[in-house]
Amino acid sequence: MEYTQLGRTGLKVSRLVLGTMNFGPLTDEADSHTIMDAALDAGINFFDTANVYGWRENKGRTESIIGDWFAQGGDRRDKVVLATKVYGNMAAEGDAWPNHDKLSALNIRRAVDASLKRLRTDHIDVYQFHHVDRSTPFEEIWQAMDVLVQQGKILYVGSSNFPGYKIAQANEIAARRGTMGLVSEQCLYNLAERRAEMEIVPAAREYGLGVIPWSPLQGGLLGGVLKKEAEGGRRASGRTAEVLADPAGRAQIQAYEDLLDKHGVEPGEAALAWLLTRPGVTGPIVGPRTAEQLASALRAVELELGQELLAGLDEIFPGPGPSPEAFAW
Repeated sequence: MEYTQLGRTGLKVSRLVLGTMNFGPLTDEADSHTIMDAALDAGINFFDTANVYGWRENKGRTESIIGDWFAQGGDRRDKVVLATKVYGNMAAEGDAWPNHDKLSALNIRRAVDASLKRLRTDHIDVYQFHHVDRSTPFEEIWQAMDVLVQQGKILYVGSSNFPGYKIAQANEIAARRGTMGLVSEQCLYNLAERRAEMEIVPAAREYGLGVIPWSPLQGGLLGGVLKKEAEGGRRASGRTAEVLADPAGRAQIQAYEDLLDKHGVEPGEAALAWLLTRPGVTGPIVGPRTAEQLASALRAVELELGQELLAGLDEIFPGPGPSPEAFAW
């Protein structure tokens, strides 16, 4: 496994991030523990979760699964850089109540204590805002975070799904308060969805944030979906099915898979390896449902994409270009 600094911090993290969103809803606790053990054995030390994972009636379930894994000992907690998120409403379905979501100081205080209890740990390494809160000023948010740092409950603060201007706003206000501000941004970024290159990635690089792409395979679209379909595998659904229903979209994915077949590279591994070549990227989040999927993701770290292949990928999935030249002059 390769390691890098998380943004401008001194924290060393693996170039792959273990995403845990499937733990609970799609992968049972025993298999989740097996995957986490395998990830740690392979050198992945950066684990990402969120307080709402488990979804609907099982909100918090994923954090509890991780906490039970930590409780098995073997230095599991000490070896892991643990990231979780705050924002989503944690009230039970049909039992919503004011101040049980978003980024008010009250909800942040309540949410971090609940996450620590479920995770069975005394601190969170990277505490991330899961979304922009347009109702709460950053002065209040940073005051709440500063208290958590002083209490030793969190070490660093990251964002997720922030536009570029919010990254700038958050860190300028943090600088005026004399605190470190955001150290990472978790955003939707992959070969098929490159809009992050317009403003988010440049803002993150300017302010020293590590970029952590989520959905690196665009919901399976970049994982060899047409080949699997031809071999009688599970048919595409959701956003992937919508893209393939459009003749132009299907042709684009076919060209992608044909290019990789020509170079003898597996599509899913190539999509991850491409992200590892992108400036500012710390590492993509991989969310395996099985140990086999984890093994495939691990191969991407050692995969070197030649210039001819990189140029071919750019031709099939052209990026938006630099800002502001992409939309101005």
